Amino acid sequence: QVQLVESGGGLVQAGGSLRLSCAASGRTFSSYAMGWFRQAPGKEREFVACISWTGARTYYADSVKGRFTISRDNAKNTVYLQMNSLKPEDTAVYYCAAGQVVRTASEMYDYWGQGTQVTVSS
Repeated sequence: QVQLVESGGGLVQAGGSLRLSCAASGRTFSSYAMGWFRQAPGKEREFVACISWTGARTYYADSVKGRFTISRDNAKNTVYLQMNSLKPEDTAVYYCAAGQVVRTASEMYDYWGQGTQVTVSS
């Protein structure tokens, strides 16, 4: 069992930056692939980024590539999402998730956090 708690969301102007954190409980955090997803009002949840359990492999949605960076610190049981050059269309609730394999599909993830709101003003 893994429990995930996101933090770091907030209100930022377009062009600004935020760093989201996702703290995980459980001693097996380092064995899970981790992903970030987001859901804007009236839209389906979409993939943002994911990282393998070693951190050696990362994948990004085209919409965030070059602006967002996912990383993890297994010693701290935490995964991060550094978001730069934010745009109004990045506004959404951001969720972290843990799964057995690193995939972009949300259904491949077993555990989810409660989400953190990111709002980017124009």
